[in-house]
Amino acid sequence: MKRRAKDSNTGATTGFTLLEVVVTLTILGLILLIISGAFRLGLSAWEKGESAREGYDRVRTVSRLVCQQIKSSVPYRIKTEKAEEDYIGFEGTPHLLKFVSALPIKAKQPQGFVYAIYEFQEGGQDGGRLVYYEQRVLNKNFFEEKPNEELSVSLMEGIADVQFEYFRRGDKDKNWTEGWVENWNAKDEKELPKALRMTITSRDKKDGKEEVPLTLMASISANRYEEIVAAQRRFTAPMLQRPGQLTR
Repeated sequence: MKRRAKDSNTGATTGFTLLEVVVTLTILGLILLIISGAFRLGLSAWEKGESAREGYDRVRTVSRLVCQQIKSSVPYRIKTEKAEEDYIGFEGTPHLLKFVSALPIKAKQPQGFVYAIYEFQEGGQDGGRLVYYEQRVLNKNFFEEKPNEELSVSLMEGIADVQFEYFRRGDKDKNWTEGWVENWNAKDEKELPKALRMTITSRDKKDGKEEVPLTLMASISANRYEEIVAAQRRFTAPMLQRPGQLTR
């Protein structure tokens, strides 16, 4: 199988043997295989990076909107038809948040106070989702009614978890220490939390592994509204009295 052509002028053999051709093609095949593998690996890494960046950007955008709305929370008092006294419309659990805000997200223009609900719903292996409800504050019993599913909007999907935490001020009379709590009921607390912390844990779409959690915190300036109003009343009460009623 070793055939070489002879040069008519010099008499030297030229060309390649079959073995040399096979070895050369094998080496070229290995080089092409390595190049194609590296190309596929780079393409897969680029697609994964783009997917992670898009997901992270979406989480940051949604989180920023949520924080802005939470910062605009108002101590809206719910007037009930029952014998119990009125209470501030704010309720929170680790996976559910209900409150009244002056900042709407769905409406293009401000239309007064809105009743907002954020709820994390489990989704099994495909991951959960963060659902948002919004409606205008119109009737008296809106805080006790079940939200209309047709008004729901899915803000984030395929996420592992969303946790809400609430910062409570210390109160010696109630034996409360300052710190973060998992639940908040304004009927018992009689005020808004000082701040809210939201932790979002995303899930990788390909392998389903949980990614590094993203934690955001929003302060609620309206939590001292009741104290400010009470102080203003105490300050203005003597000024409203008649001259003969002023104390010396």
